[in-house]
Amino acid sequence: MKFKSQDRQNQLIEKITAEHLVVGIDIAQETHVARAVNFRGIVIGNPLSFSNDEAGFHQFLQWIQQLQTAHKLSITIEGMEPTGHYWLNISKWLTERQFEVFLVNPHLVKKNKENRDNTPSKSDKKDALVIADMVKNGYYSFTRTTPEAFEELRVLLSNRDFVVKRIV
Repeated sequence: MKFKSQDRQNQLIEKITAEHLVVGIDIAQETHVARAVNFRGIVIGNPLSFSNDEAGFHQFLQWIQQLQTAHKLSITIEGMEPTGHYWLNISKWLTERQFEVFLVNPHLVKKNKENRDNTPSKSDKKDALVIADMVKNGYYSFTRTTPEAFEELRVLLSNRDFVVKRIV
């Protein structure tokens, strides 16, 4: 029996229940934007802009806790685009605090922009909402955490390639 992609998507959708707060984060170099929806896709709360540092992450965590309390939600999942390397800090920080972090395909985010309000306009707030909708609808993948030794090895190999090219 073959495993169909629709079956996989159905399993991903079933993971999200009425107790879930689904947060979409539009990743940027300095300031991220977050939007939240419930399991049905109804927007919860106001958008939040927060900086890509420890203080901003704590502000983001307080925002999540306020939304959970106000709407009686117990579980939070975050979705984000893997934009460059900027998403790694927030992803690692959230994972260390036992949050589920998922990635959405940037190409699909671009294609799904019109689904929300029938306009092709682009803004950070809209992108964050589109990302939250995509997570709610099962269009996400899991993050893969690599041990720190492998990350250091990747940087070392990159630096070696750069030096070899310069020498040649």
